[in-house]
Amino acid sequence: MKKLIFKVLFLTLVVFAPALAMAGVSVNVNIDIPLPPPIIFPAPPETVVMPETDVYVVPDVQEELFFYSGWWWRPWEGRWYRSHYYDRGWVYYQRVPFFYRNVPRGWRNDYRNHMWRGHRWDYQRIPHKELQHNWQGWQKDRHWEKQNNWGVRGLPPKQHPSGVVKHETPQYRDARQPREIRPQSRPQQHYQGEVRQHNAPPPREVRSQPKPVQSRDINAQRKPAGEAKVQNKHEGETHEGQGRR
Repeated sequence: MKKLIFKVLFLTLVVFAPALAMAGVSVNVNIDIPLPPPIIFPAPPETVVMPETDVYVVPDVQEELFFYSGWWWRPWEGRWYRSHYYDRGWVYYQRVPFFYRNVPRGWRNDYRNHMWRGHRWDYQRIPHKELQHNWQGWQKDRHWEKQNNWGVRGLPPKQHPSGVVKHETPQYRDARQPREIRPQSRPQQHYQGEVRQHNAPPPREVRSQPKPVQSRDINAQRKPAGEAKVQNKHEGETHEGQGRR
């Protein structure tokens, strides 16, 4: 009986030990990544759109806080976090967001001096509620680019590799859509002064057929010279006989 109990306990440990070990590892991983402290706002923050981008910044706090594509982003202690809320719900993000490469390090100085790349920058402060309701339409319609180039005077339009000023995601042709097939003109060849299509058979040469010769004419042509003389002599004698009569 005791041996049976020991066997049951041993099998239980063998089955559940790996699951317990994995649970312990996951708990340790979550504990090793701390979350950033919350940012206290007396009111929902106003933002400013960064010229030549669709990135919004919060200029009134010391910490860097961005809004892009429906998410709030913030770096903290060498790591990045994001949330759907500006003051809570931060989640660790495993890499640097790609939009950050378009954010210059001295953007705060540009904001204070109202200058962007040597041009006057008349930025517009955007209320939080207005941003939440309109950011998708603004990004799709390139609102800020058309609004006097993000408020920067004399800023040349942003050129893309394709040569077209465009900010939304490029649209590609669906591979399932059939391609338009256009008829191709075949090369033409010249044949005896006329134009004919490629692979067309050459025109047949029509020869004139000789007219059939009547049998009497043929027999006359085939008479030997001697018979012709005899016939002429006979005809001459006939004429003389008629004259004597």
